[in-house]
Amino acid sequence: MKKLIIIASSTLLTLLTLACLAGYWGYQTIIDYSQTPLGLTEPKELTIARGTSVNQLASQLEADGVIKTTWKLKWLLKFRPELAKIRTGLYEMAPSQTIVDLLNDLVAGKVKTFSLTLVEGKTIAEWEQQLASAPHLQLTPEVFSAVLMEQGDDSALPEGKFFPDTYHYTADSDAKVLLTQSYQMMAQELAKAWAERVPGLPLKSPYQMLILASIVEKETGQAFEREQIAGVFINRLNLGMKLQTDPTVIYGMGDRFKGNITRKDLVEDTPFNTYRIFGLPPTPIAAPSKASLLAVSKPAKVSYLYFVSRNDGTHVFSSTLEEHNRAVDIYQRKKK
Repeated sequence: MKKLIIIASSTLLTLLTLACLAGYWGYQTIIDYSQTPLGLTEPKELTIARGTSVNQLASQLEADGVIKTTWKLKWLLKFRPELAKIRTGLYEMAPSQTIVDLLNDLVAGKVKTFSLTLVEGKTIAEWEQQLASAPHLQLTPEVFSAVLMEQGDDSALPEGKFFPDTYHYTADSDAKVLLTQSYQMMAQELAKAWAERVPGLPLKSPYQMLILASIVEKETGQAFEREQIAGVFINRLNLGMKLQTDPTVIYGMGDRFKGNITRKDLVEDTPFNTYRIFGLPPTPIAAPSKASLLAVSKPAKVSYLYFVSRNDGTHVFSSTLEEHNRAVDIYQRKKK
């Protein structure tokens, strides 16, 4: 009888040992699986909708070819239930990630971030096209004007009032949030430039500074000339001369501009034709950079009244009409 008990005990011990070994092997297999690279050759987006369960996640990853089977992932989440606390959002999976890397991102809510660069020298119309094509960004009609109203600006004139910079957002963000930041940044930079301006500028308000800065932005091909270009326009305003700058004419033409300005365009009466009007146009013609604001705030002290393009982004500056005409003959008329 004792011998039977001993044999039975030995058998039970062996079975328990085998069970433990099998359990350990299974656990280790699942842990090793957690370090398996995702089945990707390039980055891929993953959307976790509200209420997505662990089983739904596993099925979604299998359907997308990210994992081969679902059972190991389900067992991993049983062994490590903290990894099952996934958050909603749009994520980006990368080939370099492992299974556990992805789950850690889902638990931490490390959603995909997008960047949007609003480039200086562009118009509101051009930015609207850019916003419309931005991925996963919610855009409402007349969004620029809507931001103005929310910020207490009832002018309905958004041109030039938004700061060009790179902005970051997550999926399904409202473009209005980004543009509110942009509007506030421009207001801050403009206020600073106005407060630090040199004495005697022929500008009556920060808005006039904004208008002139937008013209300087459009005329500047090389950054080192920015203060000189601002100096030319300041000199012309001080003397009561017309600004005679092509970018304002182009802006006034709108969609009619097809790449060239004709003599007819230069004599057309529009509020933006600075070959016809004296002083500044009624609004900015583009988004000026911080550098252009500062250039107008502190223009170069020069005697120049004219400049003409060398066709390489730089200009020849002249103090007299005679000098200017010679430069035009060299760089423009001979080119034609």
